[in-house]
Parts: sequence; structure tokens; C-alpha cells
Amino acid sequence: MSTPPRTPLLSVNLRWFLLAMILANIAGQMVYSMLSLYLLELGASVSQVGLAFTVASLVPMLLQILGGWLSDTIGRLRMIALASFISSFGYLLFFISPSWEWVMVGLCIEYVSNSVVGPSFSAYIAEQSAEEQRGRVFGLSTSIYMVVTVIGPALAGLLAYRAGFRSMLLAALLFYAAATTVRVWMGFAERFAPKREAEKPTLLKLKTEMAAMFSLLIAGGLLTWIWVTDAVGDTAFNLIGQLYPIYLEKIGGLNLAQIGLMNSTMGVAVILSSFAAGWLVDRRDERTVIVGAFLLEAVGLALMINARGFLYFAAAMMTFGFGIGCLMPAYNSLISKAVPENKRGLAFGLFGTSLGLLGLPMPWIGAQMWERIAPQAPFWVVVVACLISIPIAWYKFRLPKPALVVDTESPVM
Repeated sequence: MSTPPRTPLLSVNLRWFLLAMILANIAGQMVYSMLSLYLLELGASVSQVGLAFTVASLVPMLLQILGGWLSDTIGRLRMIALASFISSFGYLLFFISPSWEWVMVGLCIEYVSNSVVGPSFSAYIAEQSAEEQRGRVFGLSTSIYMVVTVIGPALAGLLAYRAGFRSMLLAALLFYAAATTVRVWMGFAERFAPKREAEKPTLLKLKTEMAAMFSLLIAGGLLTWIWVTDAVGDTAFNLIGQLYPIYLEKIGGLNLAQIGLMNSTMGVAVILSSFAAGWLVDRRDERTVIVGAFLLEAVGLALMINARGFLYFAAAMMTFGFGIGCLMPAYNSLISKAVPENKRGLAFGLFGTSLGLLGLPMPWIGAQMWERIAPQAPFWVVVVACLISIPIAWYKFRLPKPALVVDTESPVM
């Protein structure tokens, strides 16, 4: 008796999708691993670096909900294609900017694009995978994505150190242009057309679905607690995101090439842990993986604050990277299982927008803590936030068990 053919973990559509993701995120990792230092070179202070990231976060907030809703209606791939085309102008501005203020404008454009791509990205991966394999698919996609955290920062650090920031930004622009070409092709080619017909967007439909999702969010159930821990974590991490490379240079004494390698070291840890985390999610549950991830992140940051020298920083960032790699696939899998398929884009968008609103002033606040208290202060806040999230995740992240179906028509033997 012949066995049925095995379904591949990644469909052809997902393979093209992930190729574009790799190209786009090599560009993104190149830029964002060095952007704070580039702003300093253009004359910005640490406070102005925080201000630039805060201002750039203003515009995309509502667009995350709108982008998620539109991806549910007109299609994930077309939304991603449109967003990538817009984002290309942001990368162009990074390259040609004469001052840090113009870099901030490019950052605003890029953030708008990311706000639209984010919910579409997670929802598309969920749709292209079977539920029993979803943890592994999210884990594998996270691993593939995080390959760029090895390539991008190392390449950026080397180019910036050897040839200057402009050469690095030109290379990033070319990578992103290639990604945009693939995404536009996928968005409009017949072979990638969605199985269901695109719905015509209406404001009434958006209002109705928003009300339904918001009710779930505040109902006190699983989605509420996912949002609470995500809010604590995202708000805290926004304190330090733009300060991390500055800390490595100013406090750690590392040069640009070493900072690039440091980001790559963290990327290796994420790759090693993310697929393993997806496997653990499928074999056990999301809750256990998320609790372990928060603990690893707290330990990694605490080690980094007290590190001295390249190898000590590398060990700290490896530990922190293990936490990041475990957290992302587990969270994405948990949300996708808690939300109906046709509402996933809206759900991911609503999460992104509400969390973004909470984290909006955090880059500026983190910069103020750096200058007014101590450079280590915002990093300790993140350690505390991770530790607070552990008991919440352990006691509240439980998916409802499927009801046991009893056949009442069969005779009892």
C-alpha cells in the first residue's frame, strides 16, 4: 500500500515570498544596525537620535490597522508590493541625505512601509501553512529571516568601516530594489493570485471588524494577556533599540566593524534558536517557549550591561539572541491560533498599532535616561520588563483544549 506524498513544509509561494524577505531584510539590517551612528556622524546628539526615531513612529500607527485590514481584503501580496515600492524612496533618502533631519524623513517613509508589511507578512505565512505545522513554518521563516542578521550587519560594519556610510547605504538600496522587484511581480502575477476573491474595502466593514477585534482584545481572555506582555516588552525594547549600537561604541569601545560583527553574533543565536523554538511549539506549547525566551532576554541584557571587551559582549548578545529567536515564532503561532483566518491581518495590525502607540515616546525617553541618569538605565528597565512578563505568560497563555466529541448513536459495548 503506497503512502501519500508528504506535503512540503514550505510551498513554492512561500519560497518566493521568503526570498524577497531575505533581500529586503539584508538591506534593513544593514541600515538599522548603523543608522544611530550615521545620525551621530551627521551632527545629531543622542537626544536627537531618540527624537528622530520617535517622530518616525508617529505616522505608521493607524496605518498598521488599515494595512492589516486591506491585506485581508485586497490581498497580502499586493499590499506588500505597494509598501515595498513606497519604502524604496526611504532607502534613497538615506543614501542622499545631507543632514540628519533628512534621514529622519527617510525613516518616516520606511516606517510607514513596515507598518503595512508587518500584519500582511505574518498573516500570509499563517495562510500558507497547515495548523499542525505552523509552529515549524514560523520557526523556519524566522530562521531564514534571521540569516540576514548575520549577513546584513557584518556587511554594513565592514563597508562603513572601510568605505564610509554612503557606500554602505548604496549597497542597502540595491538590495532593497531587488526585493521590491520580486514583490511587485508576486503581487500581480496570476500564479500567486489568492484562492479567495478579494473583497471590496468598505468603511462599514472596517468599523465592524475593528469593533469585534477590540472586544476580543479587552475581554480578559488569551488575546488580552498576549497583548499585555507584548505591550510591556515592546514598550521596553523601544527604549533601547536605537541606543544599542551607540552603547557598543561609546561604552563598550567597539569600532564599526566590531559592532557589525556583534549584530551578526546575535543573529547566529537567533537562527540556532528560532527553528528549535518552532519545533518545541509544535511538540509542547507556546507558553513554555515564551517563558524561556523572556528569561534568556533578561539574562542576556544583564550580562551586556556588565560586559567588558568584545568576547564578553558577544557572549551576552548570543544569550539575548537565543531569547529573541524563541519568542518570535511562539508569539506568532499563538496569535494565529487564537484568531480566525479571515481576521488575522487585522489582528496583527491592531496589535502593532496599539503597541506602537504605547511605545511611541520610548526612543526619546530612552535617550533622556541615557543623558540624565546613566547610559545603562534604559537597559535595566528592559531587564525588569522581561522578568515581569514571565509569570503573566506562564499563568495566562493557555489555549483552550478542543472539546471531546462523544458519539451518542453508537451502542455501548
